[in-house]
Amino acid sequence: MAYAGEGEGVLEAAVMGAVGVVVGGVAQGATGEVGKTLAISFGAWVRRVLGREVQAPATQAEQTALLRSLTAALSVRPELAAQLDQFRTGRAELSTARPGLPAPARHFEDRKAALKALDAESARPFDGTPRIAVVHGPEGMGTSELPRRWGAERRERYPDGLLYVDLRGRSPVRGLSAAAASAQLLAQLGLARDEMPAGAEGRCDLLRALLAEREALVVLDHAHSAPQVLPLITAAAGVFTVVVATHPPAGLDAVRIPVGPLPGRDARKLFEALVDEQAAARLGKELRRELERCGGSPFAVRALAARVSCGAPSSAEGDAVSAAAEAGHRLLGPDEARIHRLLALRPWPSFGATAAARAADLPEADAERALARLHALHLVEPAGPDRFRHRPAVRAHAARTVEPGEEGPALRRMVDGYTDFARAAAHAALPLSWRVPRPRAAGRTFPGEGAALEALAGELPNLVEAVYAAEDLGDVDAVVGLCRSFWPLQLKAGHHDTVLDALRTGVRVAGAQATGDTDAAGGRDLAALHLQLALSLTELRRWQEAEPEAEAAARAEREAGHVRGEASAVEFLGLLRLRQWRFAEALECFQSAGRVLDGIGPGDEGAADLPRARALLARHQGRALGGLGRHGEGAARLEQALAGSAALGDAYNEARARTDLAEILIASGDCAAALPHLDAALGTLRSEGATQHVQWLERLRARASAGEGDAGDAHGM
Repeated sequence: MAYAGEGEGVLEAAVMGAVGVVVGGVAQGATGEVGKTLAISFGAWVRRVLGREVQAPATQAEQTALLRSLTAALSVRPELAAQLDQFRTGRAELSTARPGLPAPARHFEDRKAALKALDAESARPFDGTPRIAVVHGPEGMGTSELPRRWGAERRERYPDGLLYVDLRGRSPVRGLSAAAASAQLLAQLGLARDEMPAGAEGRCDLLRALLAEREALVVLDHAHSAPQVLPLITAAAGVFTVVVATHPPAGLDAVRIPVGPLPGRDARKLFEALVDEQAAARLGKELRRELERCGGSPFAVRALAARVSCGAPSSAEGDAVSAAAEAGHRLLGPDEARIHRLLALRPWPSFGATAAARAADLPEADAERALARLHALHLVEPAGPDRFRHRPAVRAHAARTVEPGEEGPALRRMVDGYTDFARAAAHAALPLSWRVPRPRAAGRTFPGEGAALEALAGELPNLVEAVYAAEDLGDVDAVVGLCRSFWPLQLKAGHHDTVLDALRTGVRVAGAQATGDTDAAGGRDLAALHLQLALSLTELRRWQEAEPEAEAAARAEREAGHVRGEASAVEFLGLLRLRQWRFAEALECFQSAGRVLDGIGPGDEGAADLPRARALLARHQGRALGGLGRHGEGAARLEQALAGSAALGDAYNEARARTDLAEILIASGDCAAALPHLDAALGTLRSEGATQHVQWLERLRARASAGEGDAGDAHGM
């Protein structure tokens, strides 16, 4: 794009567009390697254009200041504005599959007024305000079922899909965060995790942008509060949002649709639809009284029907859900009741036969049969394939039946089981990494690294809960082992917001242990957890919090005498500063890490890792030197990195080094020399299916082919 002779308003709009896309989109959020590379490259370009160091903006005020500085510089040299195009990121391609809601129940009675209210709000003429309804009512009244039924019957109104997220958290007072909820919704739209912004603000902005031109139903189930929900609301004309809550969240401006008890005749119709005539006949005149005890709760009616089918209809006193739970509990055998109450000791997000067997110290086959029985009696509800969970009120009732002396042993068995699983899966996912703990004993095996990572991710919510359970038990080893097992999920799958609070717990617990007499292993554990916490904070762009954690990691490694660990922590601190565009400080960190590595002699721990570590450090130094405009030195370092990676047969990092080297050559004006490196890198990364890397390389190649170097563009060059 050419801007010479154009007005300042057009130029400012162009700069604002580039800064908004790169800083507000990529640097502010995208967690993939290409997004990080693009942000760092933009920082180097900004430094060349302005002729001084500018740190990556972390606030809106800093973005505005950067915009003004770039506008002033480019108004003097408008030909440089054409280079902004290379930093623009296209909209992520979405899946063509239509997401859907959880399947509604087959039998559904009454609720005609509520369904009409949903119809009315969804069809309200668009006036620029969000179409939004809040469906509310006591637990067990069918509030979650209502939008599922409504959406299933009106699916064709929403050709872009029906999106659903369960906002329940790990406690009754704390729901799913907006960052986690928006990630689930973006995933349903087809985005990979590394295409998503890291923080809640960026994710919610992207969600609204992607929904702006779409026709979709969004159901936000089990909402806790307005602050939890409001970031997920869009005013798009084609989007209808239904919030489900026990009480209407204060501060949420929405049409309120109350869901109360079923009328007696509808409760009876639901009951009769769920049982055969013979089972209903056994109740005789007692049916009316039993239905009255259900209090119009569809859940209680379904639980009654299940009990009648088992030949034991009698209900208990109390509110409808608790009474149904008590009545169902009376029908359980000893092992079934034991599993029911011991699984209720913690708010486990889900559980299957393995966890149930562990809790009750029973054979897995027995636990599987017990869970089937609990489900049949509506004491647990489905939570995925072969998985279940408790309703809050049912769990509370079950927890009150725990017998003296049961709690501690049951929780220890569950924590031990989750710890053994996590260590085994983490080691299988990253078998060569010294950062993951070794398996404690021979146990579960996995067919490959990908399968192990998938299994670890699938169990992550329970592993996080197990960290808190282990802390309550005073089991430091379990807390540390579980938290250190998160490393593959952080490194390879981008699970940062999910593990953040658990990692803080790990650092606190390990730090308290380290204040007394501790061995080197304890110091290494503390250092490792500090670094894991620093990584997640960095990826979430909480850089001010990440820096002291990285410094603490390096300090703890040094005190523990772990040379390889210290070098790694100092290297990470350099990578953090590279992300912040603090290129001089980043270079010093990388050089310091190299000096630390010099302390590893032949045969010492980490000696075998030295060639790869030095190749990576050479690449990082080359990038930092490029950011400082020291192109000749940077190119020399990247040549070393390229040779080192090639000698190791590390094709991926060789391609990355070639990409960085090509960038420096283009920046120095030697576009012809950049082309062979770009072609070689393209060949490697195309064969690996690295689509985003390829797109970035193709931009660089187009620029090199056109001879669009930067030589002489910056002040002081």
